[in-house]
Amino acid sequence: MAVFSRYSAVLEPDGSKMTVRSALARINEILDQVLNEQEGDFDPTSRFAIAWYRQHGYGTGTFGDANNIANARNTTVDSMDRGGILTSRAGKVQLIKPSDLSTDYDILADLHTSNWEALHHLIKTLEGEGISAAGDFLRSALSRPDGAVDADLIKELAHLLFRIAESNGWTKDALSFNTLVTSWPEISDAARTDTSAGSSQSAFDFDEGDD
Repeated sequence: MAVFSRYSAVLEPDGSKMTVRSALARINEILDQVLNEQEGDFDPTSRFAIAWYRQHGYGTGTFGDANNIANARNTTVDSMDRGGILTSRAGKVQLIKPSDLSTDYDILADLHTSNWEALHHLIKTLEGEGISAAGDFLRSALSRPDGAVDADLIKELAHLLFRIAESNGWTKDALSFNTLVTSWPEISDAARTDTSAGSSQSAFDFDEGDD
């Protein structure tokens, strides 16, 4: 946009005058390509949710926009609505924030989960029940036979969402993500300890090194 203010005209490759709308579309296209490369390790649901959160936070957007983003990431709005990470009603789509999630969620019984969903339930558990319960939840999530949840990706996702929230001035969201990140060593320790068995046992190997 600085280029538009510096010069009288910006030209398309064919020599025609580029409009601001065209420039914004080009910028968004390139930005999406770059971000997709950075976020390529995430599952399709998480990649959709990251893109949607970047644009809308936990606010609402149109179904048409959500459908386009979902299709580009090999998922659908309807499947994510059924999966419990968003609501799609009357042409409006909205991500579900941690505080609005169900308290009786069982990540082992969920047929299709994602790192986004695991992160958000982990935040809800941490904020509502503390470190020990969050560790229990993480241990269960990582014991899924399908390997749908990855501890490193959950932590990476929390870092990413903190940066997005902070840059947009979403203070409450940023605090939740930052609290999860700063609590990660304690949550990891709690996840290693099987309190239900009455003794400590090593269950998972977490990478707690600095990013």
